[in-house]
Amino acid sequence: MFFMSRGKSQMVPRDQALPGRGTPIATATTHFVTGRPLQAAPEAGLQEAMFGMGCFWGVERMFWGIDGVWVTMVGYAAGHTPNPTYEEVCSGKTGHNEVVRVIFDPSRVSYETLLKIFWEGHDPTQGMRQGNDRGTQYRSGIYTYGTEQAQAAQASLTVFAEQLRASGFGAITSEILPAPLFYYAEDYHQQYLAKNPNGYCGIGGTGVTCPIGLAVT
Repeated sequence: MFFMSRGKSQMVPRDQALPGRGTPIATATTHFVTGRPLQAAPEAGLQEAMFGMGCFWGVERMFWGIDGVWVTMVGYAAGHTPNPTYEEVCSGKTGHNEVVRVIFDPSRVSYETLLKIFWEGHDPTQGMRQGNDRGTQYRSGIYTYGTEQAQAAQASLTVFAEQLRASGFGAITSEILPAPLFYYAEDYHQQYLAKNPNGYCGIGGTGVTCPIGLAVT
């Protein structure tokens, strides 16, 4: 992972973004950990969630073992360039964020539980970075599927912001947006830390507990 990247700290304007390509980047067909299809549409009864929390290698590992999570995948979203490559995203010239898309069974794990993992798993006050990982591709974001998720995400931000302030942290910089088009990352990025257990992971939380389940329903 380009953890010392000098990526831009400001979003690239759409008219200055890289042109990209019309063909999707090749990726894996099955999940390395579960063996489940990686690109199939969610089965009936399953729901989607999408989060950006910094380096997607470590973020994906937080979610794939959660009871009720069916499958996870990493990719790029919330930018301008169609079908970007990893190198293009890291250049800061596509506007994309490194994200994890989560397919989950809401009868076994709630969206609020996933939000709690999101907030406690990284520092959402750092702007265009996570620790030593710097650039627009490392920004914090929740990308929501529908009104219910959007409302839950905003409510969770409100309660966690209060906890962070009480612990001496600054304002939350996370973006909350309707889920944009998801572009799969290359094969080798999928479930990277399962394939490379000693690989780089720069993700770390603040140590502050998010009181979802108490103030969010």
